[in-house]
Amino acid sequence: MSAADFYVPESEAGLPISLSRVGKTFGKLSVLGNFNLDVPAGQFLAVVGRSGGGKSTLMRLIAGLDTPSSGRVAIGGRTVERLHPSVRLLFQEARLVPWQRVGENVGIARGPDWQEKARRTLADVGLEDRENDWPSVLSGGQRQRVALARALVSEPQILLLDEPFGALDALTRIEMHRLLERIWTDRGFTTVLITHDVAEAVALADRVVVLSGGAISLDIAVDLDRPRRELADPRAVDLQRQILEAV
Repeated sequence: MSAADFYVPESEAGLPISLSRVGKTFGKLSVLGNFNLDVPAGQFLAVVGRSGGGKSTLMRLIAGLDTPSSGRVAIGGRTVERLHPSVRLLFQEARLVPWQRVGENVGIARGPDWQEKARRTLADVGLEDRENDWPSVLSGGQRQRVALARALVSEPQILLLDEPFGALDALTRIEMHRLLERIWTDRGFTTVLITHDVAEAVALADRVVVLSGGAISLDIAVDLDRPRRELADPRAVDLQRQILEAV
């Protein structure tokens, strides 16, 4: 399948991502080899695979935190040489600064009007009343909402998520899925989600890529109506089965 075969939201808020014949080695270990992937602007892509399959390496290459051993990584048609200013990352750990209050964590870059922007973004993630709280009094889900707000406050065109909800309990994870889906639908940024959770991938993404041994073993569209609430839908169950068979 080509990237054009997948659903892409009608939005100019995101940027396209392209990896062309990318190789990445660490000493004698080859993690990615002759790897090709195109992600259209505004698409929500989930990357699934076992540990050691190349998922985190792929994310670091897209982010500009690492450079390919061969080939080219491009964002918006330009080669990635360092962290792109329109890319933000969200990790499994919230990584909040404990000696700064919630609003200060969100506006940590301290750009123009940072306090007002932080307030607006906190409202967007449902934490408008926690601006003056310390991170230590927040629940795990609330801390991850703050981390999401910090990633979104600068209005990124690409959001990279590395197992962002893996440490949360099941109910909180569902709440975060719904929050992320709503914000992505509203804003239209390109999203790449790294996850081990096949159900999570089907719940959130337009498209799922399975990495196995540094290569793509499955590239499949997730053609389910949004908002997604019923993952017992036979179509969702069948998609999960296909993905699990390819992992």
